[in-house]
Amino acid sequence: MQRILSTELAAHEGEKVTIAGWVHRVRQLKKVAFLIVRDAAGFSQVIMTEAPEQLTEGSVVEVTATVTANEQAPGGVELTGPEIAILSRVDVPLPFELHRPALSAGLPAQLDHAALALRHPARARNLRIAAAATAGFRKALEAQRFIEIQTPKIVESATESGANVFKLDYFGRPGYLAQSPQFYKQLMVGVFERVFEVGPVFRAEPSDTARHLAQYTSLDAEMGFITDHRDVMAALRDTLAGMFEEITTRTGFVPPPVPAEIPAVHFAEALRIAGAPADEPDLAPAHERALGEWALREHGSEFVYVTGYPMRKRPFYTHPSADPRYSNGFDLLFRGLEIVTGGQRLHRYDDYVKALEGESLEPYRGYLDGFRYGMPPHGGWAIGLERLVARLVGAANVREVTAFPRDLQRLAP
Repeated sequence: MQRILSTELAAHEGEKVTIAGWVHRVRQLKKVAFLIVRDAAGFSQVIMTEAPEQLTEGSVVEVTATVTANEQAPGGVELTGPEIAILSRVDVPLPFELHRPALSAGLPAQLDHAALALRHPARARNLRIAAAATAGFRKALEAQRFIEIQTPKIVESATESGANVFKLDYFGRPGYLAQSPQFYKQLMVGVFERVFEVGPVFRAEPSDTARHLAQYTSLDAEMGFITDHRDVMAALRDTLAGMFEEITTRTGFVPPPVPAEIPAVHFAEALRIAGAPADEPDLAPAHERALGEWALREHGSEFVYVTGYPMRKRPFYTHPSADPRYSNGFDLLFRGLEIVTGGQRLHRYDDYVKALEGESLEPYRGYLDGFRYGMPPHGGWAIGLERLVARLVGAANVREVTAFPRDLQRLAP
């Protein structure tokens, strides 16, 4: 008999079916026992007169039984008259119980026992939302004529920020884990005009905070033939709306609405709103939170763009604004946290030579060739997937929405 999932049971009322999954919970009452089986789709309730001792929590079972109506059961049906086969028995005590609404163990214990903790419905839900967000990213960008690409994660030169890269031995010569696909996606604008990538990036930053990881998932996009950074911001807005729609469609989770036009504030004004000194070179987390509160209060938006970051705080490839002190770069804050960095890039070879004045051009040779051969005005963005999902679900720490996080302290499991 072919196995079906828990969500399909209601369509088979009165029939004998087979399900399989994990023992989520066993409750023995005086005259009846309830077995809750968890599978990838949800839960099934199995009714027995007595629960066998071998049915320990976490064990993998196969159940053949009759689907019977019961309004109180998950999905309005339960399984009666079961024949149960134990496919894999758990004979060790679990470090924590999965049937509780929330895991009782602290985050470090959950991460130590990730193979078990990720099975908890709340932790698994976060990963489903991340998967739906990624699918929505792809779908929204393909609808805008973007092409998906894959770029190297091992690179020859630590060109973006030499202090924050992981060095490795590449067949006897130095190599580095890529901090981003930035250079490659810019070059691919010269091929497809609009490109995107979903992939890991690596940052050797000694930051042990709730918002930092040494490896995270970046959702990158780059687009050519733009007027300025505002074209990029408009495309990003539409992409986020598509991502949120896909999250709801796939998981039932309802994110907040993405405004038709996300409010934007210049960096200098953002400092004033946040109560920061006018000569502050960047936004601190407290400033971001203050801006998030301002956007919600003044615009009813949980999103706000901060534009015109000082050129000295942006990478060398960032295009300056009409006022050369400021850039055509932007950050997108969501609920008071930066989740996206983007902007317009330089596109002329001579501008790159000037921007890199005082540095050797040799490490950038392959990158600069693309601009020597002609590149249109372009720009793009990078979304931090874990930060976005953490903000969506209200997680206090990005590690709560990451399957196997890598940070300053953790290299396993």
